[in-house]
Amino acid sequence: MSSVLPLLLFFLLQRVTSSFSSQSLVLPLRTEKIQLGSPRNSLLFSYNVSLTVSLAVGTPPRNVSMVFDTGSELSWIRCGKNFTAGFDPFLSSSYSRIPCSSQICKTKTRDFPIPASCAPNNLCHVQLSYADASTSEGILATETFRIGGIPVPRTVFGCMDSTFSSHPEEDSKTAGLLGMNRGSLSFVSQMRFPKFSYCISGHEFSGVLVFGNSSFLRLSPLNYTPLIQMPLPLPYFDRVAYSVQLDGIRVKEKLLPLPKSVFVPDHTGAGQTMVDSGTQFTFLLGPAYSALRNEFLEQTRGFLKVLPGYILEGALDLCFSGSISETTMNYVPEVVLMFRGAEISISGERLLFRVSDRIFCFTFGNSDLEPVEAYIIGHHHQRDTWVEYDLQNSRVGFGKARCDLVGQRLGMPS
Repeated sequence: MSSVLPLLLFFLLQRVTSSFSSQSLVLPLRTEKIQLGSPRNSLLFSYNVSLTVSLAVGTPPRNVSMVFDTGSELSWIRCGKNFTAGFDPFLSSSYSRIPCSSQICKTKTRDFPIPASCAPNNLCHVQLSYADASTSEGILATETFRIGGIPVPRTVFGCMDSTFSSHPEEDSKTAGLLGMNRGSLSFVSQMRFPKFSYCISGHEFSGVLVFGNSSFLRLSPLNYTPLIQMPLPLPYFDRVAYSVQLDGIRVKEKLLPLPKSVFVPDHTGAGQTMVDSGTQFTFLLGPAYSALRNEFLEQTRGFLKVLPGYILEGALDLCFSGSISETTMNYVPEVVLMFRGAEISISGERLLFRVSDRIFCFTFGNSDLEPVEAYIIGHHHQRDTWVEYDLQNSRVGFGKARCDLVGQRLGMPS
């Protein structure tokens, strides 16, 4: 993959105020083959492709590339001279460390499996851990982030001086992670945007990220599904995730014979459905996955050859051998994820991930093979779909789109 594009911002409304609620800002998204710790409720693979965005941080401002993740809350950057793609806070006049006594240090968030603690120098110390056993550790701080050239001072983030990963050479491609869930410390919550959206292309141009209204860019309306919230805290329900209600799954015209109770969280909160830009593929819990797997096999039996015993990264266990032509790909049955009021249609190459010239794997995985008790809709299945997170109205919108054409209309380079 090429390096992350320089930051491009387009002011699409003439009036600029101190609040971001009255304007729309567009940034380019890039897809990068990188290995970076994803949240505990996300899954990660060595074949992982992550979405990255470039932001200006500090005074004087420095552009940093960050993984864009709707499944995570705390944004963090690798701090110090030892990181190639990191950020040296002591070269910035707007950098400020958060003391233990601050109320922010006492904020409760699912991002901290270990509660924030007090370091010997009286600074607020945090430690994050991820599903792939990678970790990130450092202190909470505030810094000026710039969106569209407008400085946003005292934005809370994690200034991490210690990270561990099994793929450090891949980690060096990004400076950190941009948390975008509904938690109070997330980037979008601190910016107070009423909505944001993105369009990810399956072509060379990766896509766009829009803060604010995106209707002027879309050629077709969106269908919305409400965000689901539990009235009481439950141990396995992520209350700040973008949780929606999956109602059913179709393979071509056939609706899988599954009771709706299969898709409803249980008394512990396990079984919620999350829309997550930080996870590549889509994962279903056992009964739903088995039904989809069996029906997909039945409908492709005549033209796809199963590769027995091959499992991609321990989670994608339906793979095929042999070359697959464009004509054959047209016969692959469409899979439709059905939500309350909206659908996501997945077809063609989005259903078969090319591992090599002669190995392809079905892009749905079994959550039961990973320590995740949830349905997760990954960004691979959001390609060429406009996805809008409407925070003001507590809903998520989906609509078909040609995301490469959106970038061309804006004049963004591929």
